Amino acid sequence: MKIKEVFSKFFGGREKKEEIGRNGKVKKIEINPITRLEGHGKIAIFLDDSGNVDDAFFQVVEFRGYEKFLQGMPMEEVPRSVSTICGVCRGVHFTASMKAMDGVFGVEPTPTARKLRELFYMAHYVEDHAVILYALGFPDFVVGPEADPAKRNVVGLIEAVGAETGKLVLNKRRLAVKIFELLGGKPNHPVAALPGGWSKTLTEDERKMVAGWIDELIELGQLTLQIFEDVVLKNEDYMKLVTGDMYKVVVNYMGSVDEQGRIAYYDGLQKVIDTEGNEIGTFRGKEYLDFIAERTLPWSYLKFPYQKKVGGWDGIKEGQGTNLYAVGPLPRLNVAGGMDTPEAQKHYEKFHSTFGSRPVHFVLAYHWARAIELLSAAERMKELINDPDITGTDNWNKPDSVVGEGVGIIEAPRGTLIHHYVTDDKGVVTNANLIVATTHNNGPINLAIKNAAKHFIKDGNVSEGILNYVEMAFRPYDLCLACATHTVTGVFPLEMEIYDCEGRLQKKLRNF
Repeated sequence: MKIKEVFSKFFGGREKKEEIGRNGKVKKIEINPITRLEGHGKIAIFLDDSGNVDDAFFQVVEFRGYEKFLQGMPMEEVPRSVSTICGVCRGVHFTASMKAMDGVFGVEPTPTARKLRELFYMAHYVEDHAVILYALGFPDFVVGPEADPAKRNVVGLIEAVGAETGKLVLNKRRLAVKIFELLGGKPNHPVAALPGGWSKTLTEDERKMVAGWIDELIELGQLTLQIFEDVVLKNEDYMKLVTGDMYKVVVNYMGSVDEQGRIAYYDGLQKVIDTEGNEIGTFRGKEYLDFIAERTLPWSYLKFPYQKKVGGWDGIKEGQGTNLYAVGPLPRLNVAGGMDTPEAQKHYEKFHSTFGSRPVHFVLAYHWARAIELLSAAERMKELINDPDITGTDNWNKPDSVVGEGVGIIEAPRGTLIHHYVTDDKGVVTNANLIVATTHNNGPINLAIKNAAKHFIKDGNVSEGILNYVEMAFRPYDLCLACATHTVTGVFPLEMEIYDCEGRLQKKLRNF
């Protein structure tokens, strides 16, 4: 199979299924699988008798269950183990669980270890945001939302921008992976975590080498923002999509901030605001339990978190008074009063001046926010690599006791990530709770898909391009379903379709 065919199948190989009602009209449209995301899911769209959208659902059809797998595991092994939840999100689970491990053993990392951890994590931020923007987000704009799916992918994007630009982006992103490998021990699943420390130190020669790589990562951040401006911000039709009600979801927002109220990634205070930007509250560590509850519904392996401070579960609803909330690049820019690096701050100011009012509820603005964060992470790496502590040798505050509980919270590229562990007196995990960015966003994702479907599907007319417009509603959230599926609903939801030899549906069975 040719490489273009592979990318077409992986990034654009959706299948549309239709169910016909007794009146002979389409009653249900199913997009299965949905494309350009990590994991497996589908969208079910239900039409009324006029062929317009009555309702739509984002359904997650895979299950991982790491919260159970981790029980009985020594806490020291957890960071390496949870990095295998996902090959894309490996660094985020590693980092959040490592911070939780500090709590379990009652230690704080040394200044050198703390800064090495953050440098490692910011490298992961750059490479993750780069792959998501260029492989999953940008093709809809650079190639076109209604382009042939065989071209509307990363290969088509490289053809559109030119091979030299494509090579430039790939080579620079590769440097972020090299920093990740140098500090973490492996390019995929890192091994450097110690309770209260970090097992890898930097020599001066390594520091100088990494500093040169970071200069190129800053250039990657600047290039990415220039591409977004040239392709999206200067395109009147695309800006109508970016600022249109079809991609608008009005919910609350959550993100982390530092002591100055600026955006924070590795460590910060978690802040929640309502739909109008008013503060609902702030929390740290185990206090997340006072704010967040998780609801399970029988048709998805993905939980539905909501804000307890706003009220009890009220369904998948948006608007003032909703207790649903979103996390990720856009919510972080909504919650924070600014960026923590100078060039990213300039783009932050342009971002908010463009939209005028805060918070920004336009889902496609996630892409712009993600590009700003890519530059921010690279700039922060520059600050860290020039910090005298970065080549220090005091890299481990060795623990001598077991506290038995720890919570690690970070701002993963996709949004707030929470790892919470309880152990016995030997540090063996007895209970684990992981709330992943895609889980936080489950309610808003369903709303985004429903709003887009209602706007684009009229009179039962559905083209391939229209299906992509619907999928464009979830791509900004950068779904990672392998990370997010933990819920056990009592029975595994199972749906079976039976077809005859000519492909006609004869019977559908399900246990929910």
